[in-house]
Amino acid sequence: MNGGARHLYLHLPFCAHRCGYCDFVTLVGRRGGHAAYVDALLTELELERGLLATDLETVYLGGGTPTYTEPGVLTRLLATVPVAEEVTVEANPETVTPRLASVLREAGVTRVSLGAQSFQPRLLAVLERQASPDAVRRAFYHLRDAGFDNVSLDLLYGIPGESASDLARDLAETIALGPEHLSCYELEAKPGTRFTFAYGEELARQAEAMEGYFELVVETLVGEGYRWYETANFCRPGRQAHHNLGYWLGRDYLGIGIGAVSTVDGLRWRNLPSLGAYVGALVEGRRPPREEEPLGPEVVGRERLMLGLRLDEPVPLSQVEGAVDGLALARMERLGLAERRGGGLVLTPRGRFLGGGVTAELMAESPAKSTI
Repeated sequence: MNGGARHLYLHLPFCAHRCGYCDFVTLVGRRGGHAAYVDALLTELELERGLLATDLETVYLGGGTPTYTEPGVLTRLLATVPVAEEVTVEANPETVTPRLASVLREAGVTRVSLGAQSFQPRLLAVLERQASPDAVRRAFYHLRDAGFDNVSLDLLYGIPGESASDLARDLAETIALGPEHLSCYELEAKPGTRFTFAYGEELARQAEAMEGYFELVVETLVGEGYRWYETANFCRPGRQAHHNLGYWLGRDYLGIGIGAVSTVDGLRWRNLPSLGAYVGALVEGRRPPREEEPLGPEVVGRERLMLGLRLDEPVPLSQVEGAVDGLALARMERLGLAERRGGGLVLTPRGRFLGGGVTAELMAESPAKSTI
């Protein structure tokens, strides 16, 4: 097994409120069920423990809102999960108190990802976010006071009603706080969400502005000394999100909890999102119901190319040879959108702004088309 997976994800689905644009596996409230869910989570972890390496690189608690989980239950979970070099917990600002920040720090959490999204009250209202701009700032300072020196902020752009000046103000507010890491995502209204019904037409009208917004994000953050190391992610030196890097680099990882995905030894599986079925199976000591997908070399190569080209460092050509259309690569090189460097393939800065479009051009329709 090459020593087992070195990246562990645990899904805590509970939230105080489900935002209209959210399509993650989340559950509103359910305070009385948090303990039973974490019991099931720990049972699943024990059943799958043999898939993990002895020494883990990363543990990531995502959601949902992990810090909405009942405090005693969250503390018990953190005391039980394996030790890792990087332990990240996602948090919504309104849940972060001085006590919670101290609990996380004392439990061995090394990194907190704070869901700010915006500092403009009217845009936060559109997003149905519960935290005010002041709550975001307070949460950040509570984490600093507890000793956290690795804090990430999430921002969204392309929010209905947002202007370029609104985005510039959000970036300025963020830079003033000085987080070590930033994730800046274009807002997507997933089919079937409330957001699609409420704002679909306005989002469509805004689509033409998104390239300019993206360029503003990159220009501003790079100008402030952040490294644009992944399409939507920026960091101070050495502060990459190592858990997410594991995904982008095609590493094995184990996912625990409802809706969680794992990829280990050429097999991918996803736990079904039913809370009742999940807890019920694990109470009986059985693995939860899941969907499985064997990953052949062609699928692995295509995914390695698709994810690897999101990074600012070359993807080794030896890992993606069967996935790259050689003729398309030559064309992208002539256009200045991609280049071969040190035995690897990387998009140029111009190519990175076009991102997925360039990657789609490079993707071979079948292994036979690859001539590199």
